[in-house]
Amino acid sequence: MTPDAISAQLRLDRALDALTVTFRGMTARSDETQCTCHWGDEEELALLKIPDVELDPDLLRRTWDAPDWDDHGAVLRRILPQFGRELVAGRVEPLFGFEMVGTSFMRGEWTQWPRQQSDAVWEFLHAWWSRTLLDPDPAVPAHELLALCAEAAGTFTPWLGVWETHQHPVADRHLALTVEVWEYELLGDALPFSTWHDDEDTLRTELSTWLARYAPARLRACGASAELQRRVRLIGLSGPARWEDPHYPVRAY
Repeated sequence: MTPDAISAQLRLDRALDALTVTFRGMTARSDETQCTCHWGDEEELALLKIPDVELDPDLLRRTWDAPDWDDHGAVLRRILPQFGRELVAGRVEPLFGFEMVGTSFMRGEWTQWPRQQSDAVWEFLHAWWSRTLLDPDPAVPAHELLALCAEAAGTFTPWLGVWETHQHPVADRHLALTVEVWEYELLGDALPFSTWHDDEDTLRTELSTWLARYAPARLRACGASAELQRRVRLIGLSGPARWEDPHYPVRAY
């Protein structure tokens, strides 16, 4: 592990500890309810009203994934110490993509929590993202985590800013894989993951503009294929300039 990666791991360890300290003793509201037919039974719901009790993996999944809590923020605060550890370890497997985890954070309105609580979440996401960019084989692929973070915060800007500061071959390889996985949707003017935010076009433009400006040099540095470099150039174009370019791929959208 490189010195930068060691530093990033220590930061992530501290951020996980901070989640535990900050959200220790939190519970769901005493009057919180759920559908016993589709979510779980009363005994499982009662566990969310007891602080610091570990949940089994299936109950944890149903808890963060449920869209209809009366107070989603309180439920999220209840599970965050355990949830954070499980996420980092790669033991959370969303059904349709990690943006679903970001949606859970968004539903909890974490940016509106008291300053100490929102700061703890912000630092956790930043520390996890920084560590991932320096990990050759992260438990959660970088593009999946980027989708999670962008959905949670409603913006790509802070996460892409971190990527710019990581001038490292591993971070470059993650960038190449992200372009490879996402270029199909971006060339069709679509965000490459589902979002619950109303400003999907703003998010897509934010990402495409950054990739067109920043990715080419990094792709060349990591030896990405000429075809992938052409695709990222096309992402930076719009309208006829893109569709009529001789390198634009013939595809059905």
